[in-house]
Amino acid sequence: MNELALHWSAILWLSLIFALIAIFIQTARAEKNIKNYSDQLLVSKERLSNEIKHRLWAEKKASESKIKSLFIDENIPVMLAYFNVDLRCRYHNRIFRRWFGLKPDQIDGRLLMEFSDEEFFTDIKNCITEILAGKTVHNERTLKSIKGFPYIFTEQYVPHLDSKGKTIGFYTVHTPRTQEKSRVSLKNKVENSVKPEPRRTNNPPTGDNAALQSTQTLSAEMTTASARIVQAIEGGEFNLYYQQISSVKPTTTSPSHYEILIRMNEEENNLMPPGSFLPFVDQFKMMPQLDRWIVGHIAKWLSTHQTNSIFCLNVAKDTLSDHAFPGFIQDQLQKMNVAASSLCFEIEISDAEANITDTVIFSQKIHELGCLLSLCSFNHDPSSLALLDKVKVNYLKIDGSLICNILRDEEDLAKVIAINKLAQKAGIKTIAELVETDDIIAKLQEIGVDYAQGFGIAKAYPFRDLEL
Repeated sequence: MNELALHWSAILWLSLIFALIAIFIQTARAEKNIKNYSDQLLVSKERLSNEIKHRLWAEKKASESKIKSLFIDENIPVMLAYFNVDLRCRYHNRIFRRWFGLKPDQIDGRLLMEFSDEEFFTDIKNCITEILAGKTVHNERTLKSIKGFPYIFTEQYVPHLDSKGKTIGFYTVHTPRTQEKSRVSLKNKVENSVKPEPRRTNNPPTGDNAALQSTQTLSAEMTTASARIVQAIEGGEFNLYYQQISSVKPTTTSPSHYEILIRMNEEENNLMPPGSFLPFVDQFKMMPQLDRWIVGHIAKWLSTHQTNSIFCLNVAKDTLSDHAFPGFIQDQLQKMNVAASSLCFEIEISDAEANITDTVIFSQKIHELGCLLSLCSFNHDPSSLALLDKVKVNYLKIDGSLICNILRDEEDLAKVIAINKLAQKAGIKTIAELVETDDIIAKLQEIGVDYAQGFGIAKAYPFRDLEL
């Protein structure tokens, strides 16, 4: 019995030892699995955290891109559209819709010939072979609005290629002629046009006869344009807009500032990009007459509104040479009993440099009246700096091309800082143009710029809606 007891005792001890070893192994394995699961959980948590960060970053970028896209769609003065190879419209901006006077659902997914007129469609149809071959086509021609008012456009048809170099669509870009182009460019339109006008006869003239006919057609169009502009000015067919200029320094209390912008009724009625009628006004030397209309309108408004706001009015280069213009301003101020300090006249730096003598005379007369003066698009080149020694100004508008780059270009940032220090030393207030983001506003505060203007501050609104 004793031997049997010892035998079972040994068996039990061995069983206990094996059981302990098994438990130890299972425990070690469990701890290892737990550690692995814990490591996997940490990796998953880190991956999820990174994914959340990337998602937030993507949402932020998408939001910023949407804002920029909306800004481009609503404000860029260019007719822009995209068509596939079947000439079906897949994108169009607001200006493009305005030209045809259509709503988005009347253009989206529709064939070009379904919503465009023959004049617009024919030119693209004639170029489609070159476009689908991957060639960018440039042209310049006159298109007439619904009211028959002619506008000169620079056209571009830009092919869209896939990764294999095959054309899958194309962009149409119609840009109105800029003010800098002169009547010589109009003559070049006849002589150097890539394509003749879309409307042709069965036996089109050739050689000298063709050039003569084109010149006569262009002359008739320009006469029509001139008459239309005169009619618009005399009839007051314009709408004023205002864009707020805000103080960058939060603790500063100063009068409200607004820049006055102008649009023709045809633009307001969705027929043309904003400001595209101005080249014709400039070419026909009618800007002094138009500037008088604006001054008279603002003076009349101020006579019925009690405000200490300052309204900034643009002065054209031909108006600078009009020595009777300051007298007209004085008459309006006295007639309407308006404070001269309510008006600030803005001069483009390029116009001032092109005619320094008239600019100096104009600035002297403006200050004698008690009005304010601003130089726009001011940069840091020697000619701009030299101009400050000759022309007394109250404001410097820093060139928007510098402001847009101050967060990523050290050279442009240094120029803005130098301009602001120069202005402060001379007792001149500074205004930053084309301010679009909060980051740029924060940087301007750091630099010490006085005011800011741009899409990031406020959009342009109808003047009739201004409430002070």
